[in-house]
Amino acid sequence: IKKVIVDGDYVHLVTQTHRYKIYKDAINTAAFFSKYPVEVKEDKGYLFDILLLVILLASIIYLFNMMRMNRLQQIRQIRGEREEHAEMYEPIQALKSHVTFKDVAGIKDVKEELEEIIDFLREPQKYREMDIRLPKGVLLVGPPGVGKTLISKAVAGEAGVPFFYQSGASFVHIYVGMGAKRVSELFKKAKQMAPSIIFIDEIDAVGKSRGEFRNDEREATLNQLLTEMDGFEESSGVIVIGATNKIDVLDEALLRAGRFDRRIHISLPDLEERIKTLELYLAHKPNSVDIESVARMTVGFSSAALDTLTNEAAIYAMREGRKIVENSDFEAVKEKVLLGKRKILSFTEEERKIQAIYQGAKAVVATWLDVEFEKIGIVNTQLVRQEHEILSRSRLMNRIKVYLAGSIATKEHYNEQFTNASADIRQAKELLNKVIYTYAMSDNFVVTPLQEETLLRETVSEVTALVKTLDKAIAEVSDYLLQHENISHEECQEIMRVLF
Repeated sequence: IKKVIVDGDYVHLVTQTHRYKIYKDAINTAAFFSKYPVEVKEDKGYLFDILLLVILLASIIYLFNMMRMNRLQQIRQIRGEREEHAEMYEPIQALKSHVTFKDVAGIKDVKEELEEIIDFLREPQKYREMDIRLPKGVLLVGPPGVGKTLISKAVAGEAGVPFFYQSGASFVHIYVGMGAKRVSELFKKAKQMAPSIIFIDEIDAVGKSRGEFRNDEREATLNQLLTEMDGFEESSGVIVIGATNKIDVLDEALLRAGRFDRRIHISLPDLEERIKTLELYLAHKPNSVDIESVARMTVGFSSAALDTLTNEAAIYAMREGRKIVENSDFEAVKEKVLLGKRKILSFTEEERKIQAIYQGAKAVVATWLDVEFEKIGIVNTQLVRQEHEILSRSRLMNRIKVYLAGSIATKEHYNEQFTNASADIRQAKELLNKVIYTYAMSDNFVVTPLQEETLLRETVSEVTALVKTLDKAIAEVSDYLLQHENISHEECQEIMRVLF
């Protein structure tokens, strides 16, 4: 043995030619240590532990820095996007309205409501001297296309004051605070140019009830709008006009006294208003139109729809090579305005026969029950919409019978049911539901689900009997539809007059 090396728990015995490794506790180390040179190896395992610790710390610092850099980059990006987003929107500018009440027809009641507001904007001092407080806000409520925006422009035009137009959607931004800032800028600008009008179109986009579906940006914007309307001086000369067709979804705080004090309901134009509106739209178009007859065939049309109808009729006349608009032009384009340009349905010969019987039965039953229609064709039905405020139960039930007549007639004729009846059956059920639940048209005003089922069964039974009685007329009208594709109420009456 030349040397003894102690390495942790082991002893290495080094000879001239070999090296032996022995577990330290297995031998008498004292004898070896006293007789031979001893070399002790230093344990450097702690260096590996230190290295691992250094690597771990370096990794943590690196990850922390990466996260910090990413966060800073996101903040810079958001700031840049905000600035870019803000630049996308045009600065708030006052408009000069050239629209007056002469350009708006058929809103006599609405004009009367707004006259004093116009007078206040023209001569605010007169009202201040009498200590009269005008409403801060006016809410125009009505279906789309009745002219809410046009009316507000007419108010501004009549008063000769600056007009600030904003849509409710323009206040709703991705980033919290942007919408509220825009509201603040709008009111600041309007006060600087007072007397003035702020018009917020589709105010329900920003004024919906809070808390139902949480949206921090919309709530912040609504809160700012409420604050600005509260902060108005009593005679600041700024009036806010809002427009909506969904007053039921607006926040109660927006509707309370001191904000939108006055609500003006604008309904679809009646016959007299449609006549005046058509006169206005046809004033500069060469025509030989019987305006009253066009007004009678456009029940349910809004002012915007009448404008479109008049323009389409003029285009149709020009396309036909005429320089004067006639009643026939209105009839030609009415369906296009109502439903859009429909794709021509390519029925097979058998499908045409099925559809002819289906639509023919509806035309015959409608004529028999005195349910007015303008035209019934192989692909469409144009029942006259009721303009009356009060409708009788029998009138409503007759319309239900017309909706059911087609499916019952095809079932009687083919002993089969077809998918073309789905839309009419849905309308029949909806109207029947209104008769039972909305209008409570029962003998004792007690509503039960059984009544709906019973009434539907009775109606089907009555229509089935009526279809069998009018079988010859249905066959004649079906043949007429196959030849001409459309039948009017008068033409159907003539066929039935010959048969009965």
